[in-house]
Amino acid sequence: MIIDFHTHTFPDKIAAQTIKLLSEKGNTKPYREGTLSSLRESNKKAGVDFSVVLPVATSPKQVESINRLSAEKNGKDGIFFAGAIHPDCENIEEILDFVKSNGLFGIKIHPDYQGVYFDDERYIRIMREAVKRNLVTVTHAGIDIGYPDDVHCTPQMVLKVLEKLNGIIDNKLVLAHMGGCDLPDEVLEKIVGKPVYFDTSYVLDRYTEKCREIIEKHGFDKVLFATDSPWSDQKKFIDIINSYGFSEKDTEKIFHTNAEKLLNIIKP
Repeated sequence: MIIDFHTHTFPDKIAAQTIKLLSEKGNTKPYREGTLSSLRESNKKAGVDFSVVLPVATSPKQVESINRLSAEKNGKDGIFFAGAIHPDCENIEEILDFVKSNGLFGIKIHPDYQGVYFDDERYIRIMREAVKRNLVTVTHAGIDIGYPDDVHCTPQMVLKVLEKLNGIIDNKLVLAHMGGCDLPDEVLEKIVGKPVYFDTSYVLDRYTEKCREIIEKHGFDKVLFATDSPWSDQKKFIDIINSYGFSEKDTEKIFHTNAEKLLNIIKP
């Protein structure tokens, strides 16, 4: 089984425009159209059994509609959804109650797109309340290619958050992009081995051998296969993981076992 823990889709009516804008801003190219149907097609072509869509709210007014649509589509056709939340939302508890009661496994935050640093008290409050509801928090970590000059989630900020939450968030926090996009040495120095998950999205083909080092030192129990599709090729990332030559058991942990625990889809 293969679970892609980090993908993105956009409503059909705005997908083309959104993909174009993001491609231009980040000087990058997409590998699919960005629609839900194109994700299904990519999953089938690459041999991915399940994908997780991580929606991002860039303003508080988007949160309700995003979460309503995510709840409607969650679990259908092999695709799971996280909920969205914004640090400027006033009704944090109400939003998280909706996420929990509608079967979404957690929330996605994006400090760069939301213009708030990861160790800000607003995020601390969100994560504290999320854990009370047994929800996972997934965050963009490291440099965002669209905002390279001001990093809103650094490994040092992660350390501050872990200190402030004092064990509360242990194993309920996923740091995308191997703990910090394009900051592998700082990740190795500061946060490898901490009680957080790393996902492999986007960076696996940017510094392949360094990613292998991070995986081995961080631990196979805390790494999630992910691509950031449409911004990375799912099949290529599968091939990279297989090329590492990890044991079958450790490879399965990366491809699906760890994700199944977070998504609560382990079957007896």
